[in-house]
Amino acid sequence: MNRIKKVFLRVHVVLWALFSWLVALQLSQSGPQWQRLAVAVIATCLYAFYGQFWLLTRYPGKRNRRAYYLRLTLLVFSAPVWYLLLHHRQFDRNEDLADNYVISLVSIVLPFLFLGWLARITENLVLNTVRKEQLEKQAVEAELQSLKSQINPHFLFNTLNNIHTLVYKQAPAAPDAVMQLASLMRYMIYESNAPTVPLARELKYLEDYMGLQQLRYRERPVVDLQVSGDTEACHVAPLLFIHLLENAYKHSSARLAPGDIRVQVEVQHDTLTFSVQNPVGTPAAAPPLEGAGGIGLPNVRKRLALLYPEQHTLELHDTGTTFTVVLRIHGLQPQPYEREAHLLYH
Repeated sequence: MNRIKKVFLRVHVVLWALFSWLVALQLSQSGPQWQRLAVAVIATCLYAFYGQFWLLTRYPGKRNRRAYYLRLTLLVFSAPVWYLLLHHRQFDRNEDLADNYVISLVSIVLPFLFLGWLARITENLVLNTVRKEQLEKQAVEAELQSLKSQINPHFLFNTLNNIHTLVYKQAPAAPDAVMQLASLMRYMIYESNAPTVPLARELKYLEDYMGLQQLRYRERPVVDLQVSGDTEACHVAPLLFIHLLENAYKHSSARLAPGDIRVQVEVQHDTLTFSVQNPVGTPAAAPPLEGAGGIGLPNVRKRLALLYPEQHTLELHDTGTTFTVVLRIHGLQPQPYEREAHLLYH
């Protein structure tokens, strides 16, 4: 906001300097006293312009109309006095004084009162527009932070219980599980604060999530992950796919065979395709995808609308035995990314 005000200040200085030069150039041919006349004209213009400008700043709104109009009347009738005083012209008759008063009022004061009003209205419009955009941006950022924070806490509690069991049994998988949880939490708390991250880093986060979920299953990985394309060059908003994967686990049958959940990620030119397919569980085991309290797909839709308006498609396919979500994001551009310093070290 201060930057916008400084721009307006520079515009005022430049325009008044240009106007003063034009007045001096015009009046330089009017006689030996043209400097005094030019000073009188410019001073009267400044008085009328910034008097109106200040009044509109000091008395805005309908509640201040009476005070504004009273002071505006005083401004209108006092402004020509500056012209008469600074001009220092010897008038032969009172009629000459009255004529010059009226001429300066009509030709100088009234036009610059209008220009002062126009300048104040224009600045208010620009400042209000910028302020509105800033508030909308802050609201969007706040909503995005809220949506990003809605990661299912039950997953964290279950993971901690599973790790506790592994540690108690002195299982070889316990250290890896601890490091996966540390990597996952570090990404959620620190690295996800960036506007975008490399797709490869987002996929590493999903792999950590899948590794921790795999603690519930003794067989081979229940998720078949297929990735193609340059995932380092492609940048996406962080934590964008976790709800889709979480839903796949949540709404699948209680017992998953190896490869039952299929995740495909494809990067082609500036388009990213992310699809998740899972077997549909029984109604008792799998509550409705968008039922009361659900934050999966509604959360994804809100974030996509905020982050990629008119740049994405989200398709849902339910065959009765499988449920598939296909997300496509178009127009992705490579962006620089610097990983934050880690507080946890391997």
